[in-house]
Amino acid sequence: MTLTASPLAPGAAPTTPHRRPGLLVLATAVAPVTWGTTYVVTTEWLPPDRPLLAATVRALPAGLLLVALGRRLPRGAWWGKAAVLGVLNMGAFFALLFVAAYRLPGGVAAVLGAAQPLLVAVLAVPLLGERLRGRTLTLGLLGVAGVGLIVVTGPVALDPVGVLAGLAGTASMGAGVVLTKRWGRPVPVLAFTGWQLTAGGLFLLPLLLLVEGLPPAPTGGQAGGLLYLATVNTALAYVLWLRGVGALPTAHVSFLALLSPVVAAAAGWVLLQQVLSPLQLAGMALALTAVVAAQRSPTPTPSRED
Repeated sequence: MTLTASPLAPGAAPTTPHRRPGLLVLATAVAPVTWGTTYVVTTEWLPPDRPLLAATVRALPAGLLLVALGRRLPRGAWWGKAAVLGVLNMGAFFALLFVAAYRLPGGVAAVLGAAQPLLVAVLAVPLLGERLRGRTLTLGLLGVAGVGLIVVTGPVALDPVGVLAGLAGTASMGAGVVLTKRWGRPVPVLAFTGWQLTAGGLFLLPLLLLVEGLPPAPTGGQAGGLLYLATVNTALAYVLWLRGVGALPTAHVSFLALLSPVVAAAAGWVLLQQVLSPLQLAGMALALTAVVAAQRSPTPTPSRED
């Protein structure tokens, strides 16, 4: 098997509208649904207090596998673009995500991502030339309201470092979504996802060695948790996610990320017996309402990807 440089010029090919957008939405939604299980896996099956280990193992093996399967290497400016996207979408995001997951209850940690659709809508104005639509703004504020209800009213004492890490991770991935739309995808999705995961993993690896050091041998359960994160939770999920990011309207795909906190909270209730107050449940309902309403909103005019 030979890896080749992309034959396309270093730029983005225009996105082709998907013939069955409903199925594409469902396939893309698989990604945030699996991401919602990250918090239960982290607290129950991963080595304790090793966020950089979890982030690196999640990114680098999956990235190298997808690069091998995609058989394409970046070309020209795409070496730099892939590195930037890899850090935003995976490297920095994974590290911040696991810091939040280790420090916060699962439902609270995940629901901080509810601010992402509003952030993406704001960033899309200068970077993609899109208008900030009133409907998108309203639905985005619903997500932020859900965050407020869960974080402020929860009976559990919240770790401020965990909250800041969760919000910073949301900002990192939101910026990555917008730049992915702006720059487009010059190669098939397997290679494109592999570039980013590999770049994110290489960004994390020296941090892991410097801050946490080499880990002891994992137990069987820990190895299973790490394997799940690298395969289903990352390799499969990010292929589906980046495929959707390239083909769906920006606002539509960003609101799908709200499924992650819904799943995380449900998993916490069912598997970890975590109890959330009625106001927190109302916050989750707001997030789910925003997801459904965003998919039913009018499709904006596709923006140019350059």
